[in-house]
Amino acid sequence: MKLQRHGAIACLALTAVLGLSACGSDNNEPAAGASGSAAAADCATGTLNAQGSSAQKNAMAEWIKAYQQKCSGTTINYEPSGSGAGIQAFIAGTADFAGSDSALKPEEQPQADAKCAGGQALNLPMVIGPVAVVYNVSGADNLQFSPATLAKIFAGKVTKWDDAAIKADNPDAKLPSTAIQAVHRSDESGTTDNFTKYLSKTAEADWTLGNSKAWKAPGGVGAAKSDGVASKVKSTDGTISYVEWSYAENSGLKMAKIKNGAGEFVELTGDSAGKTIAGAKFEGQGNDLKMSIDYNTKEAGAYPIVLATYEIVCSKGLAADKLPLVKGLLGHAASAEGQQELVELGYAPLPETVRTKVEAAVKSLS
Repeated sequence: MKLQRHGAIACLALTAVLGLSACGSDNNEPAAGASGSAAAADCATGTLNAQGSSAQKNAMAEWIKAYQQKCSGTTINYEPSGSGAGIQAFIAGTADFAGSDSALKPEEQPQADAKCAGGQALNLPMVIGPVAVVYNVSGADNLQFSPATLAKIFAGKVTKWDDAAIKADNPDAKLPSTAIQAVHRSDESGTTDNFTKYLSKTAEADWTLGNSKAWKAPGGVGAAKSDGVASKVKSTDGTISYVEWSYAENSGLKMAKIKNGAGEFVELTGDSAGKTIAGAKFEGQGNDLKMSIDYNTKEAGAYPIVLATYEIVCSKGLAADKLPLVKGLLGHAASAEGQQELVELGYAPLPETVRTKVEAAVKSLS
């Protein structure tokens, strides 16, 4: 299976790059009634309602299914409404936790903190999601792009597939003179935030719009959520867009090589994404684990467009009837077993050095 192969590569890559102790094993005791190889689950009963990132929809669905199989009497709902909508629902008190492809912004943090009596809203990375640049251009294969060319395309400065900038990146490609349809997320999205952050960090002269969950560039074509973007590109000739690796894989989309800070055009693989993850740094304090990724990485063979997908959750102040279930579900997600469940879905599991920090943060919730 294609996704399983990529997941295994990601696992091995992260092990090699970061010196992990393991990428799919754990030392937990088996749960009552579970097989001897299964990790124990902190079972609780009740109902959780969460929403947010559509990029993590497939991951969340897998975690919920696995948790509910181990723990009867639970109802967990996750609505893939988009990162922006998820954070607003958390702030409004209608989501018990939110999924987001970017950490809380400075203006969002105090609003989210206000929902956490005696605590703060934590940014907990749960899975690494490489972002693919996908395209559908008749007769053109194996395309590659520099940051400057991507910035010009998505800013509306390059409008034809045979433009000189694209030809310079792809001297051997057969490029038609057809118009480019640059597809972007129409809803607020952490993937958009990360992609525009990448453009602003790597192509400042050509991308002057900064980064945001809401798409700000003129022109282009909007599509709702990750599924919508993947579907639009798959069905429409002349399109280019950005979407999480898992969606690109599941839709069979063509993925471009991207030029990194070392001047190499690099294919998206588990190994190349892992090399960029190795340079990520923690920006938060204590159990707030928001990460800073070096989009200009000069590491040889590193694919530069990688995002960390977060769960936004209160460190303290969770309702008494919600706390055990939040800790149980997110504890499973942060476990070695939970992370290993993602490798067939086109995600890269958390490096062990990060995973153990996230797991400890979940255990500390109160």
